[in-house]
Amino acid sequence: MTWDWEVAGDFLPRFWDGVLVTLQALALGSLIAFSLGLVWAMAQRSGHRAVRWPVSAFTEFVRNTPLLVQLFFLFYVVPEWGPSLSPLTTGIIGLGLHYSTYTAEVYRAGIGGVPAGQWEAATALSLPRVRTWRAVILPQAIRRVLPALGNYVIAMLKDSPMIGIIGALEMFGEAEGFSNETFTTEAYTIVGLAFILIAYPASLLIRLLERRLALTS
Repeated sequence: MTWDWEVAGDFLPRFWDGVLVTLQALALGSLIAFSLGLVWAMAQRSGHRAVRWPVSAFTEFVRNTPLLVQLFFLFYVVPEWGPSLSPLTTGIIGLGLHYSTYTAEVYRAGIGGVPAGQWEAATALSLPRVRTWRAVILPQAIRRVLPALGNYVIAMLKDSPMIGIIGALEMFGEAEGFSNETFTTEAYTIVGLAFILIAYPASLLIRLLERRLALTS
């Protein structure tokens, strides 16, 4: 089998469409995952069982069920009870919700790593609880967990092809459709290289960030 540059050129317009969908899903999914993960982590530290237990049960359930099943549920079952969403919007919500349960554990570890003296100092200064979290605890906790959060962004990138199952044609979805129509493999090769070119530099940046934080800690 030989490489056909003409076939590769024909695929490129669809490839760039897929790249755009992939980056949208990755950026917005990460935003949801990081934001909700922090909410889950703080809720799990609540002194109220009515808050802590349901959140813990929910995150355990989401973390222990496949992302693919969750995407199908959000796209095909949830619309039976409410408004339907586009495949891309559903994919973004599914990725963000799924990974928020993992980032919650990262945040929880970071919060747990803040020295007890920081909590005691905030109490001694009579700081309100909200200000204690915002000005004392979270800045230290988030700084500790940034590299781990970055690793989940890469993991989310590698899971992004799953949203193609519900019709959000990211890079791999476009490659699959093109290859099935033309009976060629060039599209798969291009997409495979694209994943490497996106993920590998990102992993290097995360390692650099991890070293920088270690040196300044």
